[in-house]
Amino acid sequence: MKQLVAECFQAFNVNLLSTKVGVERVETERATIYLVDGEPILAKVNNRLIPTLRFSQALSSLPSVIVNMGAVPSICNGADVMAPGVVATDGDFQEGVLVAVRDERHKKLLALGIALRNKAQITSNDRGKVVMNIHYVGDWLWKWMKDLDRGGLRR
Repeated sequence: MKQLVAECFQAFNVNLLSTKVGVERVETERATIYLVDGEPILAKVNNRLIPTLRFSQALSSLPSVIVNMGAVPSICNGADVMAPGVVATDGDFQEGVLVAVRDERHKKLLALGIALRNKAQITSNDRGKVVMNIHYVGDWLWKWMKDLDRGGLRR
C-alpha cells in the first residue's frame, strides 16, 4: 500500500491517502488493477503504473494532445495518434511521458498514451506516429471496468 501511494504521488502528484482509504488489488492476465474505495483508478501494465480513464484527478495533471474529430474512431479502436490528426497540445511534455488524448470538440478524454515526440516536435510535424495508445475507451481495461460496474466480475 505504501509503495502504491508513493508511486502514485511521484507519477501523478496525487495523494491517495488524502481522500481514499480502501485499496484492493486485482490480478488479471494483462495487468494488476488497483481499486481505491471500490473504484478502479490505477493499473500496472508492463511494469508501468497508469491511471485508468476513470481517475480524473490524475488525468487532469497530465499534458494533453488534442485530436480532430476524424481521428476519434481510429483512436477508440486502439490506433496510435498520428501527427495529421493533432490540432493542438495542452501543457509541456517530453518524449516518453504519459499524455491524455482528447477530442477537439468537447475535450472529452479518449485515450491515454505515451508521447513518441516532445511537444515542439508534435506541433511542428505533420507526419508519423506521435502518441502510442496504451489505454482507450473501448479497450479490454475499459470493458473490464464496465463489467465491474454491472457486477459481472468477482473480486
